[in-house]
Amino acid sequence: MQHRYGAKIAWQRDGAAFLDNRYGRSHRWEFDGGTVVAASSSPLVVPEPMSDARRVDPEEALVAAVASCHMLWFLSLAARRGFVVERYEDEPCGTMEPNERGKLAFTRVVLRPVIEFAGERRPTADELAALHAAAHDECFIANSLRATVRVEPRS
Repeated sequence: MQHRYGAKIAWQRDGAAFLDNRYGRSHRWEFDGGTVVAASSSPLVVPEPMSDARRVDPEEALVAAVASCHMLWFLSLAARRGFVVERYEDEPCGTMEPNERGKLAFTRVVLRPVIEFAGERRPTADELAALHAAAHDECFIANSLRATVRVEPRS
């Protein structure tokens, strides 16, 4: 089975100088369904004012995509196993550093979910760990990365 995903990425120079490499990096991501996201390069990679810290950068988006994918699988697996999730919150953190070839790359993403359950049936620590392991194993995004993805649930 094959799935294809796409988006439109749009940037315009708007008459600014270009060859000095001081052009603005602000641009748009347009997704099916009409969602438009204001995007920019990361100010950690390209300093302001060429970048705009108020916009989403690709690095943040990658970390959010990993966390979102894990969460969606976790919710699905928890429901299948009879656990009612009331709330799921995460503050993931991705680390970029030189990889084995000396290229800047994500080397790890750490997920730190806090999960609140409802109802009488609550997972044991072992069941919770098994849910996270299964969610990680199923996550398309994590399966696509070279970086290590760890889950460190917060209490």
